[in-house]
This record gives sequence, structure tokens and C-alpha cells, in this order.
Amino acid sequence: MKILHLDANHSLLINQLNALGFSNHENYVDSKEAIQKIIHQYDGFIIRSRFKIDKDFIDAAKNLKFIGRVGAGLENIDCDYAQKKGVILIAAPEGNRNAVGEHSLAMLLSLFNKLNKADREVRQGKWLREDNRGLELDGKTIGLIGYGNMGKAFAKKLRGFDVKVLCYDIKDNVGNEDAKQVSLEELQQKANILSLHTPETPLTIGMINEDFINSFKNSFWLINTARGKSVITKDLVSALKSGKIIGAGLDVLEYEKSSFENLFKKNNIRAGEEMPQAFRYLIQSHNVLLSPHVAGWTIESKEKLAQTIVDKIKMNFC
Repeated sequence: MKILHLDANHSLLINQLNALGFSNHENYVDSKEAIQKIIHQYDGFIIRSRFKIDKDFIDAAKNLKFIGRVGAGLENIDCDYAQKKGVILIAAPEGNRNAVGEHSLAMLLSLFNKLNKADREVRQGKWLREDNRGLELDGKTIGLIGYGNMGKAFAKKLRGFDVKVLCYDIKDNVGNEDAKQVSLEELQQKANILSLHTPETPLTIGMINEDFINSFKNSFWLINTARGKSVITKDLVSALKSGKIIGAGLDVLEYEKSSFENLFKKNNIRAGEEMPQAFRYLIQSHNVLLSPHVAGWTIESKEKLAQTIVDKIKMNFC
């Protein structure tokens, strides 16, 4: 079987596939159009987030048996059409779930203890102890929306704290010893902290909007290490201004063009042009913590993601 690698990944991915007898080819630079002209030569390809895999691309891959995505989600692939064509879809949420769990906890603790604000002030010669009095996590109720690999990993990290963990998921019977599964209404009545762990689907795009936010009984903290398009940024900003959302840790943003790369390319935000007002507010806020979609992006997860893909290819084709 011939495999085309469309993004660079950990070296073990190609090394182990070579050892299993697969023929591996790398193309990290050609356009999607150029690759579409040669994709019929391959039995499978492996991608992260370089471009979207649509119906035309899948049709061009006439010998395609599998698509491997070195990441948790498959939203850059037309999954329904691929499955209709008998293509096996392989993702690797097991590979970076621990990293996402740790990053979610790090964001929450940093917000509660004002670590980024305090660090900036000390570097400026400001010693403001009372202004940086923090909060303790113990005694809080944490609501998780989405209780798959990522949600479970975060809940596991919370075991050492005296907290209540609730989870809501569209699937039944996913709760475990780390989180009690409840209705969305109960979660909104009880949670002091909301953490998102959902994929990007029609159900989750724009999910965190004004009505959703105002359905919470308590003011709350928001952590999003899932997908940026789940949160309507202008509604988040309104809630931050009103105090309904006390603070936010955002590893992902609505303005991203793909799962990882090309952030803000459409709006030229890197050049300082056409910056959305809502984003301008976020980057100036002391109670907002931002990171560039790196929650699952650790030294260890790079290796584990690649190993997961190898293991699943081996399971299906060896």
C-alpha cells in the first residue's frame, strides 16, 4: 500500500510504517490542486490541517482506502461522503487528550490566581499584592460540555481538588467516577466554571451565544480548548463586560481558518489590519487568557499522536 503524507509529523510515523511494509511518500509543499491530480496513485493519505478534504478530492483518490488525521477531530474532512465511498477514517484523540486536560487545568488555575497579570506587573516594577488576591478551586462546581476523550482527561486532572464535576453530552451513559452526567439545564443551574470539550459540528458552531450564557444561574468562568467557532466572540465580550462571565481561558478562537494554522489570515490581524473589535477587547483584558491552539500541542503528544495513527493503520491493514 502506498501512503502520501501531507503534513510533517513525528518521524516514528513514517519509520514504523516503513517497517510494516508500507510505501511512504511525502509532499508538504504542493497545492491542493496539484496533489489532487496525483492522489489516485495512493491507497491512503495522512494529514493534519493543511487543507479540507472535500467530495472532489475524495473522488479523485480512486484507490483510497483510508484517511489518517493526526489530531483529535475530523472536521476538515467530508466524513459522510468518505464513509459512503468505503473509506476508513482514522483520528487520534487518544494521542493528545492528556495534553488538553493539563492545558485546561493550567488555564483555569492561572486565571484564578491572576498569574499572567501578576507576572506582567512585577516585570514593570509593580508589587500589587491585594490586586492579585486569587481564588481557590476547591468548593467550585465545574461543568464540562462534551465528555469524550478530552472531557474525561480534564475531569481526571481534577481528582485532586475538592470540586464537583458535572458533564453534559449528547450521548447517553458517558459519565464515570470523575464526572456526573446531567442535563444541560442542571449544568447551567449549578456550574461556576464551564469547560468546552466538543468537536466542531452543526450543533456546536455558535453554541455559546447570548441566550446560552444568560441561561446560567451563576456568573461563571469559561475555558475553551475545543473549537473556536463554538463561541460567538461578541457575545462572550458582552458577558465579560457585564460580569456574567468572570473570565475566560481561550486556546481557540472564532477567527481561526483551520484547526491549527492560518489564524486570522482572512482579516490580516497579524498585520494589524481589520482587527475585529471583539478580539481587540480580548487581547486587552486582564481576565482573559489566550494561547494559539496549543492545548494538545506538547512534545509528548506529538509522539503519541503519531503512534496512535500507526497503531490504527496496523490494526486495520496488517
